Amino acid sequence: MTAHERLVALLAERSTRRGRFVLASGRESSLYVDARLTTMSPDGLALIGPLGLAAMREVGWAADAVGGLTLGADPVAYAIAYASAAAGTPVRAFTVRKEAKQHGTGKLIEGPFHRGDRVVIVEDVITTGGSAQRAIEAVHGAGGTVLGVLAVVDREEGGREALEAQGVTVRALARLSEIVAVLPPAEG
Repeated sequence: MTAHERLVALLAERSTRRGRFVLASGRESSLYVDARLTTMSPDGLALIGPLGLAAMREVGWAADAVGGLTLGADPVAYAIAYASAAAGTPVRAFTVRKEAKQHGTGKLIEGPFHRGDRVVIVEDVITTGGSAQRAIEAVHGAGGTVLGVLAVVDREEGGREALEAQGVTVRALARLSEIVAVLPPAEG
């Protein structure tokens, strides 16, 4: 089994549930993907870091840093940063807050992000692209350049297309259709 196939299997087993759900986007769905159940697990992190780094290399993204909107993007960014250090090509990780701090430095972006950085925005699950768009705006506002968006799961509900319509390249490590293909049949 390839690393990609193992990731899809983990996402199907741990992170995907059937039922009636309201997503962060406000949309209703019969499938819910809580990717954090995979992205925050040791074996999930061990797969996501190298797969994410490889995906970035394949598309030619020479990033200084990776990060996105907290909380879903955090473990993805950390896994890629760790894998990059192990590969000898360090990429820093950062976090975009949902709101700027109201104390201290008042930062919206936390971690070793620097003005002028070339970054890849990461996501756990992309549905409409709204979270990625918020992270993109924060990075641009802080003087960074966005190379593209990398999601662990593309729900295939228009988020990738919406971002690409704005000129942002999007890659995903897994698609919802791949995960559904290995899910047990719905009880019925």
